[in-house]
Amino acid sequence: MAVDRLSLEIPDRAITVLVGPSGCGKTTTLRMINRMVEPSEGTILIDGVDSRQQPVDTLRRSMGYVIQNAGLFQHRTIVDNIATVPRLLGWSKDRARARARELMDRVGLDASLAKRYPYQLSGGQQQRVGVARALAADPPVLLMDEPFSAVDPVVRKGLQDELLRIQDELGKTIVFVTHDIDEAVKLGTMVAVLRTGGRLAQYAPPAELLSDPADAFVEDFLGTDRGIRRLSFFSAGELELLTGPVVAIDATAEQIADRATADVPYLLVTGLDGKPLGWSEPGELTAGKVDVERLLPYGRPFVAGTGSLRAALDCAVLSPTGWAVAVDGEGRVSGVVSQQAIGEAIRGAHARGRAGADDRARPAPTGPRDAADGKTRKTVR
Repeated sequence: MAVDRLSLEIPDRAITVLVGPSGCGKTTTLRMINRMVEPSEGTILIDGVDSRQQPVDTLRRSMGYVIQNAGLFQHRTIVDNIATVPRLLGWSKDRARARARELMDRVGLDASLAKRYPYQLSGGQQQRVGVARALAADPPVLLMDEPFSAVDPVVRKGLQDELLRIQDELGKTIVFVTHDIDEAVKLGTMVAVLRTGGRLAQYAPPAELLSDPADAFVEDFLGTDRGIRRLSFFSAGELELLTGPVVAIDATAEQIADRATADVPYLLVTGLDGKPLGWSEPGELTAGKVDVERLLPYGRPFVAGTGSLRAALDCAVLSPTGWAVAVDGEGRVSGVVSQQAIGEAIRGAHARGRAGADDRARPAPTGPRDAADGKTRKTVR
């Protein structure tokens, strides 16, 4: 049996992720929602109404559907691919194409691509077209079946970020299938971990899932680095950033000497624009003669105020000095923090437990829809 006694409520205007090992019934569950697979028993309610009470074509057209490799029509242009469902709903060609062009901009596709065909686009661009097509008729529910799994990691991260941005703007009810726990934790407002046979092992917000796995199966599926993943839910905003170890490339000998202390073995050199250039031992710096090529790399900076403790720790680990660099939204240095200070913050965050994890928990976005309708979608098997 692909899915056995699965019962869960999917909240409005939020991303619910179905995750689990191969063969656990993730895709079958998704397809039962729009009746691509008919349940042998049980009930699927959408806003309290049995999905079987409306014609299947009507049901499917009321839901956006995105699959792996986009599933585009190769003989149609990009704009006409996106306009497919509106045209099926009786929209005029001009209106449907206008809507398609609007959505191309929303998902980050250049207008010049409108008259091209799918084979002329990259994999990431094709997936964006798939998302735009699913949104074309403004459906309240969006079903996504491993939509980003066929693209490379860099493109995949960009698509994930784009989905979160679109979700913040539109507030759709999204059911997302993936086998990647990192993707589930990043995207999900709620995460459902399924066992083989479609049985629900745990259904919880990502922070709770990482901090309190229901059993050994869930703990093993999350992996040995779930503690590191959990740091994504703790803000780095409370880290005490130091500006003392930061000097500009045109600093005088006196300024360099003032910044050098026994507690800070390295100084971070910035350009005249305030952006980081690299680290140096104070004794290696000569006023007016800083050789940028000889500076130690500063690693990957994190954004002050909005970054997570995981991002800050990653920065410190990647830095040859053990110090992380914090920047503002424009990339200018806000300060630096040592790996030791980050470690102390991590210990404090873990001590606060779930209360600290709530700092980054994503509430269901309100979007342009009525936030007071209070309805949920319930899927029962």
